[in-house]
Amino acid sequence: MKLLYIVRHAKSSWTIPGQTDFDRPLNDRGKKDAPEMGRYLKKLKVAPDVVAVSTAKRTRETATLLLEALGSDAPVQWLDDLYHATPMQLTEVISAFPDRAQTGMVIAHNPGVTEFVNRMNRKFRTDNMPTCCVAGIRVNTDSWKDFEAAEKEIFLFEYPKKLT
Repeated sequence: MKLLYIVRHAKSSWTIPGQTDFDRPLNDRGKKDAPEMGRYLKKLKVAPDVVAVSTAKRTRETATLLLEALGSDAPVQWLDDLYHATPMQLTEVISAFPDRAQTGMVIAHNPGVTEFVNRMNRKFRTDNMPTCCVAGIRVNTDSWKDFEAAEKEIFLFEYPKKLT
């Protein structure tokens, strides 16, 4: 059994005219929500062994704040391929996690993360993963290479507004 946590980046800013989407930073709410979700995951004793993060500024900032609050020292893979990744690209990244890692985490973007989570289990559907949302998925496999074919169950779907 493996555990996977899919995280959508925290709320980002649109206030700088002409700024590229890739370079958008977190806004004040995002800077508050990311560590809040990290503290929440710490209470649940979440301990990722490997973390893959989009290289966009808002996902890098989300990862830094969330992982610091979680108290995680897991190695982080900063991946350009996760910027607006499709569900198939997310699957490819996860399938490449080392098998010694029991728990993996991916921090990326919509619409890919919502589409990905909706493909994990027929019993669960969401219209949207809100910003800084975390979906926890149990994966019935011993090898991440078998991720796509493995049976999966969503056991967690939390986001900052739901916690308050």
